[in-house]
Amino acid sequence: MLVADTTKSESKTPRRTGVRKSRAATAAAAATAPPVVAETEVLTSSEPVAVEPVTPPAAAASEPSVAEPPAAEAPVPESPVAVAEPAPPEPVAVEPPSEPVEEPVVVEKPKNPSPRTANRRIEPKVVDEDVFGAGVIEELHPDPEPVAAAPAPEPEPAPVPPPPPAPPARRIITLPPRRPVSPDGPATGAATPPSPPRPIIYRRPPEEMGDRGPGDASLDRPAVPRPSPTGGPVDPNEYGFDAETNSRYEEIKRGSTYITQLQQMTLAQLQKAAREDNIVREEWAGLKKQDLIFRILKERVKQNGLMFGEGTLEVLPDGFGFLRSPDYNYLPCPDDIYISPSQIRRFGLRTGSVVAGQIRPPKENERYFALLRVEAINYQDPELLTQKAVFDDLTPLHPNERLKLEADPDELNMRVMDLITPIGKGQRGLIVAPPRTGKTVLLQKMANSIIRNHPECYVIVLLIDERPEEVTDMIRTVKGPKVEVVSSTFDEPTARHVQVAEMVIDKAKRLVEYGTDVVILLDSITRLARAYNTEIPTSGKILSGGLDANALQKPKRFFGAARNIEEGGSLTILATALIDTGSKMDDVIFEEFKGTGNMEVHLDRRLVDRRIYPAIDVNASGTRKEDLLRSEEELRLVDILHKVVSDMHPVQAMELMLKQLGKHKTNTEFLASATMN
Repeated sequence: MLVADTTKSESKTPRRTGVRKSRAATAAAAATAPPVVAETEVLTSSEPVAVEPVTPPAAAASEPSVAEPPAAEAPVPESPVAVAEPAPPEPVAVEPPSEPVEEPVVVEKPKNPSPRTANRRIEPKVVDEDVFGAGVIEELHPDPEPVAAAPAPEPEPAPVPPPPPAPPARRIITLPPRRPVSPDGPATGAATPPSPPRPIIYRRPPEEMGDRGPGDASLDRPAVPRPSPTGGPVDPNEYGFDAETNSRYEEIKRGSTYITQLQQMTLAQLQKAAREDNIVREEWAGLKKQDLIFRILKERVKQNGLMFGEGTLEVLPDGFGFLRSPDYNYLPCPDDIYISPSQIRRFGLRTGSVVAGQIRPPKENERYFALLRVEAINYQDPELLTQKAVFDDLTPLHPNERLKLEADPDELNMRVMDLITPIGKGQRGLIVAPPRTGKTVLLQKMANSIIRNHPECYVIVLLIDERPEEVTDMIRTVKGPKVEVVSSTFDEPTARHVQVAEMVIDKAKRLVEYGTDVVILLDSITRLARAYNTEIPTSGKILSGGLDANALQKPKRFFGAARNIEEGGSLTILATALIDTGSKMDDVIFEEFKGTGNMEVHLDRRLVDRRIYPAIDVNASGTRKEDLLRSEEELRLVDILHKVVSDMHPVQAMELMLKQLGKHKTNTEFLASATMN
């Protein structure tokens, strides 16, 4: 072992001049010991270091020195490199591996390495091919795997040179992380078949992934289509069910489980429906109409599983709301539909919005139906609500589109109003009437004329503090697809008068925001002001007649909401004001509203005493800016008419007009041919 130590010291440390051994002593020691071939260490410095064996001169002359080529670890280049193995002239000490492996080749180090070699860090290094001239040379073949990339445009075809001859024997080694290739390469002279192209895979960038991982499958799901408004085409996937369930859901919306249809039935019809549904008699006998509807709906939802509801939203101070029915005059009922605060905030719902959608029956400890899905708001797509401006931000204009009241040649009441006081969309009209002058009948005929001539208008008849028989007569007289008759009779508390009026005006504002033309016929604004005077807290400032100074603020807001909107839509309010009732408060209320309207119709009691209808005072009635509603020729003829009747008594003027109108079928013929003396 002395020779091995000497070999290390001579190979690693420089020889000193002062300390040298004689060559004779070295040759004698080498003669007794067998020749030692030092193993080669794999160093990753700038160049591989080879250790020369120490042999006697005679042995060195007789046996050639076999220098073991340094086996360096293959580096990890950008692309794999092919390795070629020419047959060495002499057997080498380290045999190459029989098959390729992913791990780098480890060469055994000397048993007793020097401290410098043991502490040196081995790092990968790019191998220079010129270093290995006589040893085993491994050359990596550039055969990279196809990488997913965007397809490039194909270049024009060019002549392909003949492929170079394949090496006689080649072994393919693919370093990690590349997949190892089988060592059985193609035969000599055979061309390597091209690899098939891989599909291009698109990966979402991290900023689009949000908090989800790249493997979240929900990102690849198609977006759920939003439901279309009520009455629109049915999409098979519209409600998230299969086609059969969707078809049944559409039938339910139009059929027996539609809550609005049940609310329009009479009590006898509801009792018959309860018997047909096999409901036990003890469960529905003696129930009120609203409670009976609630029981029928619970029974039918067990059979169908789906329900559809619609109503006008009333948001309560606690944040949640209920869908009220106009058939019950927006009274709180057991069959009202509950809307959670989260749904109200999500869609930006406000009081007065007409909401329709899928509902569910009440669960345990619940008393109301609940809304599951909002399908329509104000009869349109729910997403349109965010695109609509608030009513107070809309631009008011003078009425410039006329509401034609003339419909039937025999209906002289409306023909007279068309001549004396034309009405436009957005009109704020006041009908000043003493008691028993036919104001309610006049409102009925106006409503029917608007429904007939202008089906695009939404008509609401609001009766405040009215007689119950008048309400029934109005409901049976005024009918249409876009008509509501809402009432609060005189036997109800004043809080009901205020609640009904606010629900109606809020609903009208929401419809106007969607571009709808709304007409409200109010009877009467005097009684509405009386209700507000009772409900508001007293301010200590009392006007004549016992009217609080702040009592007329909200009635004026109600009446002042009438306007023509530049962006589209209009709100027309025609309200009656009572005079000559013997109450000082009624006279004060009329005086407060006298200058707020842009159209006034005065009814005269003297005409009623003579049984002349309509009892309109021709000279006291009129419309502001009527030139925007009439043509130039019509305006000229109407001016002539007013000049003729201006000096006449109201009774004589109305008798003359009715006589001449009866001779002509239309007002145009009357203005063109009538001659008055």
